[in-house]
Amino acid sequence: MMESDMEKGRPYQERPRTFSTVRSRSSIPLVFRMLMKINPRALIVLLLLVVCGVFYLGASTSPIIVFVFCICTLSLFFSLYLTKWVLAKDEGPPEMSEISDAIRDGAEGFFRTQYGAISKMACILALVILFIYLFRTTTPQQEASGLGRTTSAYITVIAFLLGAVCSGLAGFVGMWVSVRANVRVSSAARRSAREALQIAVRAGGFSAIVVVGMAVFGVALLYAAFYVWLEVDSPGSMKVTDLPLLLVGYGFGASFVALFAQLGGGIYTKAADVGADLVGKVEQGIPEDDPRNPAVIADLVGDNVGDCAARGADLFESIAAEIISAMILGATMAQSCKIEDPSGFILFPLVVHSFDLVVSSVGILSIRGTRDSGLTSPIEDPMAIMQKGYSITILLAVITFGVSTRWLLYTEQAPTAWLSFALCGLVGIITAYAFVWISKYYTDYKHEPVRLLALSSSTGHGTNIIAGVSLGLESTALPVLVISVAIISAFWLGRTSGLVDESGNPTGGLFGTAVATMGMLSTAAYVLTMDMFGPIADNAGGIVEMSQQPESVREITDILDAVGNTTKATTKGFAIGSAALASFLLFSAYMDEVAAFAQLPFKQVDIAIPEVFVGGLLGSMLIFLFSGWACSAVGRTAQEVVTEVRRQFIERPGIMTYKEKPDYGRCVAIVASASLREMIKPGALAILSPMAVGIIFRILGHATGQPLLGAKVVASMLMFATVTGILMALFLNTSGGAWDNAKKYIETGALGGKGSEAHKAAITGDTVGDPFKDTAGPSIHVLIKMLATITLVMAPIFL
Repeated sequence: MMESDMEKGRPYQERPRTFSTVRSRSSIPLVFRMLMKINPRALIVLLLLVVCGVFYLGASTSPIIVFVFCICTLSLFFSLYLTKWVLAKDEGPPEMSEISDAIRDGAEGFFRTQYGAISKMACILALVILFIYLFRTTTPQQEASGLGRTTSAYITVIAFLLGAVCSGLAGFVGMWVSVRANVRVSSAARRSAREALQIAVRAGGFSAIVVVGMAVFGVALLYAAFYVWLEVDSPGSMKVTDLPLLLVGYGFGASFVALFAQLGGGIYTKAADVGADLVGKVEQGIPEDDPRNPAVIADLVGDNVGDCAARGADLFESIAAEIISAMILGATMAQSCKIEDPSGFILFPLVVHSFDLVVSSVGILSIRGTRDSGLTSPIEDPMAIMQKGYSITILLAVITFGVSTRWLLYTEQAPTAWLSFALCGLVGIITAYAFVWISKYYTDYKHEPVRLLALSSSTGHGTNIIAGVSLGLESTALPVLVISVAIISAFWLGRTSGLVDESGNPTGGLFGTAVATMGMLSTAAYVLTMDMFGPIADNAGGIVEMSQQPESVREITDILDAVGNTTKATTKGFAIGSAALASFLLFSAYMDEVAAFAQLPFKQVDIAIPEVFVGGLLGSMLIFLFSGWACSAVGRTAQEVVTEVRRQFIERPGIMTYKEKPDYGRCVAIVASASLREMIKPGALAILSPMAVGIIFRILGHATGQPLLGAKVVASMLMFATVTGILMALFLNTSGGAWDNAKKYIETGALGGKGSEAHKAAITGDTVGDPFKDTAGPSIHVLIKMLATITLVMAPIFL
């Protein structure tokens, strides 16, 4: 493994500590550092007391909550098993460990700085929310239950801060495991492709199980704590059906952190990637992840902070927001139908995700290693292996979903309603599978669209760009048709469930859509595992390239990396679909909340009213402006990286002959500072615009005798932004993933292979697609849900 080093005249033993410039102090959160200083026995006693307190809260609330806590506890032990299993694998030769340490230090240093900035902004926003809630009006239901302004304000702020903290922890978990698993995947690739795949999947599985478990546990704990604190269902206290609305702050806090994490991490990773590719691969003609490229460490660090940390926070907020929206709709329906025990309808989403932890764990364990060496035998398709695991997970999810609906959604008022809702869940599961398949079809180079895109590269850079844009535009059609069929099917299945209100009107339609959303998310942990697999495999390939391993090892990591691009694209498609359903549910919850505060009927929004139509235009404009600012942030930062890399190649000509070392730390510092600076403007736009629009049109409405005008304009803005955002995110994510894999397809030897004119054109397309698929695209579906949660939290100021 050292021959290539010796041939280049730079034996590893004589090389100085190349990567020391990016070292930084530990990024372990302060809470964990304090816990580590406690005596182990005292820590065990403390943990037992905490566990007993949590289960006491659960027992005081509902047996269903106790069940959820038990599953979350078991999933924690399973994630610890996965961690121990992954960390027991060897890190390979010293040159691999050295590179891995540099990546870890750079990622942890940026994470600490980024989340420090986000936490300060979260504290400021928490004070704003507290101020607004202390001076807002209260609903008659809240007054009747004794829930005053002060209590309501503190509850919302506590929920917001807890959501923000948990979202940050989810990001930390995603980054922590990825920076330790990458080198172990690299080492395993020297022995077997299947072993490398298994390590990457189990590392991703650890992160996924912790993120989903934390989201479920956080909502359940908050629900139980509020239930006990407010003495819910006691005489003179609030009803249990009003409790889910108090959890909205939790979803808003999670969305707030996820948006800035996705923006900052996305700008970091893609600016470094674009800068490294444009100078290294195109101008200098050196391979991707070549150790001579000054931006290569920044690029590899970016994979962890942009794809792992940000995606962990992203999926956390997705699950939290969708659980809360489904709980709100379940409570609303149970109240209108006068169901005697509404707890099953309210807590159903928590149980579905508890079973998700179980079935996804089985799917993760189904992917096993083999003793056959990938270096001497044909490499089995990693995508096919993961698809088998996904099929097992889906099959188990169908069974557990049926059990959940019969257990929790059975009611004497409509004995067959549970069966209708089980079919709604089946619609959601089929929708999830369809989204995964569609994304795979448009982004995997085994299928025609990406191969045609690669073929367009043979006629130049321009034709590659045209083909990639047209592919992305075309790829929006099938997902929209699927989501449309899913919403209508689930709505009508719920409507015909037999549940009616006091007037005899069917009421299960919206809840049917909520159940379909839960069905779609019933395999979320396994889908997140496939997503986390991508950046871990990408980092492993970089370590193999930088440590000058044999070409056969790089071949294995290249295949894993290409599959990772596809799994990342499928996860983004999955997230967009679930965001569309969740936003639809949160929109309905927003209308109900406005009606409760205003004491006026609010059932529809008329876009024929000029102000309301303008609100819709502003919502669509928000998506385009946000996307433009996110992409331009990547472009500006990449320009700084390109300038720095060119400067180093000119001033240090010995870099190309390995006689001089690149200054990796300089590129890391440039990208880190620029990404933190650039994430502020688009993030502020997303938070402030709905509040500004609502307040301006509220003032205009009161001046013109239209009391609900502000709320109506915000509702229009929310729906138009959701529709436009779904289409824009599908376009950006799919086209970016297709461009990337078209380049990977050519690098397998097709159309002239590496270094050919087609390859150079494909690199241009990949460069354009980088901010599409990893910065603007994934940020949009976070933006969609944050707009929905912020309107719920801020609804009173629009009236």
